[in-house]
Order: sequence, then C-alpha cells, then structure tokens
Amino acid sequence: MSESMPPASPGDHRTVLLRGGEVHSPADPFATAMVVERGHVAWVGSEGAADAFASGVDEVVDLEGALVTPAFVDAHVHTTATGFALTGLDLSSAASLAEAAELIRAHAAARPEDRILIGHGWDASRWPERRPLTRAELDELTGGRPLYLTRIDVHSAVVTTALLDLVPGVRDLDGFHDGQRPLTGDAHHAVRAAAFAAVSPGQRTEAQRAARAHAVSLGIGTLHECGGPQISSEEDFTGLLDLAREEAGPRVVGYWADLDVERARALGALGAAGDLFADGSLGSHTACLHEPYADHTGHRGSAHLDAAAIALHVVACTEAGLQAGFHAIGDAAVTAVVEGVRAAAEKLGLARIRAARHRVEHVEMLTPETIAAFAELGLTASVQPAFDALWGGEDGMYADRLGAERARTLNPYAALLRAGVPLAFGSDSPVTPLDPWGTVRAAAFHRTPEHRISARAAFTAHTRGGWRAVGRDDAGTLVPGAPADYAVWRTEELVVQAPDDRVARWSTDPRSGTPGLPDLSPGVDLPVCLRTVVYGQTVFERPNE
Repeated sequence: MSESMPPASPGDHRTVLLRGGEVHSPADPFATAMVVERGHVAWVGSEGAADAFASGVDEVVDLEGALVTPAFVDAHVHTTATGFALTGLDLSSAASLAEAAELIRAHAAARPEDRILIGHGWDASRWPERRPLTRAELDELTGGRPLYLTRIDVHSAVVTTALLDLVPGVRDLDGFHDGQRPLTGDAHHAVRAAAFAAVSPGQRTEAQRAARAHAVSLGIGTLHECGGPQISSEEDFTGLLDLAREEAGPRVVGYWADLDVERARALGALGAAGDLFADGSLGSHTACLHEPYADHTGHRGSAHLDAAAIALHVVACTEAGLQAGFHAIGDAAVTAVVEGVRAAAEKLGLARIRAARHRVEHVEMLTPETIAAFAELGLTASVQPAFDALWGGEDGMYADRLGAERARTLNPYAALLRAGVPLAFGSDSPVTPLDPWGTVRAAAFHRTPEHRISARAAFTAHTRGGWRAVGRDDAGTLVPGAPADYAVWRTEELVVQAPDDRVARWSTDPRSGTPGLPDLSPGVDLPVCLRTVVYGQTVFERPNE
C-alpha cells in the first residue's frame, strides 16, 4: 500500500447497527440494515434479522427510511485549487464579461491584505462577448495587484502586469501572448508557479481544509489528488497528504505527474501519473488532434509527449511498482499513449502491464481502435462526465472547436464499457464542481444518446471504479469485509434506470434483484447527504438532521 493511502487502522472501534432504511448492497438487494465493526462492514441484511444484532452493538442508528450507499470516490481532483475556488474568486457562474469584471473588482476590494489574488472558472465561450478580459482591464480592476485567473479548463490563464513582473523572462517563453489571448504552455506554467509560490502556507492549508470539508458534505469519501511540478508544488502535495493523515475527512490518494519516477515515490505518490501532460485541452485549443480544429484553421494543438517517451515512462513505473498515467484528451494524444503503452508491453510482457493498472485521465477523443487497445492493455479510463454536460451537444464548445460530427464522438462511455475498459469517474475540480450524483446523472443522460450508460454502471464507476483505479478490488461496495466508507442520503423512491436511444427505461420490480438508486432524471432533485463515514468514523453530519 502506498504511503499516500490513509492508515490501515479504523478511526472508530465501536460496533454500529444501522437499520430502518435502504442499504445499497450487491450482497442483498433488499437490505434495510447494516452492521459496522472496527471500521469494516460486518453484515448487511433485512430488518427482521437486524433484531439479533441490536443488543450486542455499541450504537443503533435509526435511518428513518434514508438510503445508505458506498461513499463516492472522486478520481481526479486538484484539492488546493478547489479550496481556493470555494473560498475565493470563482467566475464559473459569470454569464458575461461584465459580470466577471464585477466579481473580480469586488474580490480585490474584499481581500486588501492578500499578496496575490487567485481566481478560476472564466469561460469566454459562454459569454456574449466571446472574449476574455484583457490584461489592461484586469490591471484596472485590481488596482495593479498580482492576479492569476485560470480558464475553466485550467490550461490557460489571464494575468495582470504585476504578476508578469514576478516572472523574469516570461515574455520569451512558449505560450506567451502580449495581447488579448490567454497565456498557455510554458508561459502559463511559469506564472502559475509564481502565483502559488506567493500563497502563504496558512492560505494553502485553509483551502485544503475547505475542499476536504466540502467533499465529505457531498458523500465523497476518497479524493485522488492530481499534483505535479507543472500544476502545484511539492509542498502543496506533501502538505495535503500529511493533512489527510492527521485530520478526519476524506481519504487522499496522491498522484504526482512527473517523469522522475523516484521523485514521485519519495513524495508518497501512488503513481507518477495524473496530469502528466501528453497534450492540453480542447477549450484552450491545446489538445493534440489528428485533424485541425474547426475554429482555428490549420491548428492541431500541442503534443507534449511522444510514444517513445511514454513507453520509457511506463516501463520505469512498472519496474518500480508504481502506476503510470497520462493526461490525454485529443485523438492524436490518445494514439500516442496507446502506442507508447503497447511498446512497453512488448518490452515487459502484456501481463505485467495489465497488472500495473496504468491509467489515462480525461481520454475524450477515442476511436474503436483506441478503445480496443485500452481493453487489451488494461488501461483505466479516468473520465469526467460533467465535461459533456457542460460542453457537449450540438451548440456546445466541443461542436465549436471540432465541428458537430467530431463532437458527437466524444466521451463514448457505453463503448468503453462494452469493450471491458475499467471506468473511474471524477470531476477534475475545480474545472467542474465536486458533484457526485450530478456526475452519475451526466453519464446516464449523456448529450449523445448512444454514449449513455445505466445509472447503475455510472454509480459503480464513481464508487468501486475509483477504488479499482488505485489497485483495490475489496472496496467500494457495502459487503462484509469491505472498508466502512459510506454515505447516508435523503432521497425519494428508488428506481432502476437504464439507457435507451429514445427514452430512459424504468423498473421498480423487486423481482429484478437489482438494488435501486435515486431517480436521476434531469430536473429531479438530487439526493441530500445526511452523513458521511470513512473507515467507520463519521466525518460529516448534516446539521439539524
């Protein structure tokens, strides 16, 4: 077990009986009760059978009809940045350039003591003006203070002149644009490093605590932190892992995106993986494509790793006993990853590569050939269904960037499942918010009907799938012996929801033997988390419930 995993001992040695609700368990599709002992599930079953346990436990919890499910796993998070978005300047709700400007002005006025202002979430593709704020506008809004403001995909940023002045030589770096275009590439990475270096340790810890508290309030029991030298800092990464070990909250599994495998190990990472960039993003025109962008003549994006470099990294990680992993969005980047992993398999043998459970983040532009290769090579697809909900559809950003025909091929979850590719769901927060039930809904009601999967399959990808992605097959379900990571929910009637090209199908027939889930149809209220438990320890309880 990696050093980044939480300690093996449970936080609560009491024996607890939960009864009088609905327990989502493959061990018993009709379960209404569960016993937790020493941080593990000890038993699940019926209300009648629960009577036999009632006198021998330390606590009895009356669920009052609530639903108990495994806690969610968010398989791709940037925890500190999420905390800054929660506690600071978040532009994701801004519907226009003018609204964004007013939010920036108000934030700058409210934080006069901050050495640097950090914000996130602008998306000019959804604004009537169709352009980001210029540097001159930002200078005026902030009174000339340093400001770092990332686009919603975090692959480009707009900044003030005062921040540029903190980065000597930035104007000579690749990706610097001295005009209205945002910074990308090396220039973006340089200003990001300067921005986060200016954040005090206290501000950083405050942000991490805020993100972890928000996660457990949503029934998330585990976060896969995706850090790296181009994303955060070693101090940020190790500080988060230490915080997760020392304070109650969600488990944190760390991935460090670095070709230096031994450095990743030394930092306590489970893998030299996560956002190890093979390319960029579609929104910033930096995802690497085989064919040019529809709205950027002749431009095919940026390739950061070729197949040879990918192969060397996969071999090094496999031999070191660590996971390898890559950020790959465009079809050319996905092809490079597949070719590199296949070359590693030819060197080390397919069985060793499959056993290592290497993973690929985002992996949006797939073909039948690359899907088959993922299945062959045992690659986990760590994906974010909220991307389709936000940017998919005939009039969405994907269609703008790629044209409607190519856009319809993105995020083919049904084809991945049919091929046997393991799926792990996440948010890439703060790119999209922590929102587990919304994520399950987005996959079940994908904007492209042929890519939809059942709510049950989506729920599994967001619970057990996250555990399997870190090499654990004994967790993520409420069965005897599994870690007692669970959430309690207030929800309406449970249903069995399956995809169909025309309309969702429904079944509440108990003879199906399939545990039900909340109705996730668009427009229906999502479940409300009442309690979250990690390894038998309550880490969140909704007030006044």
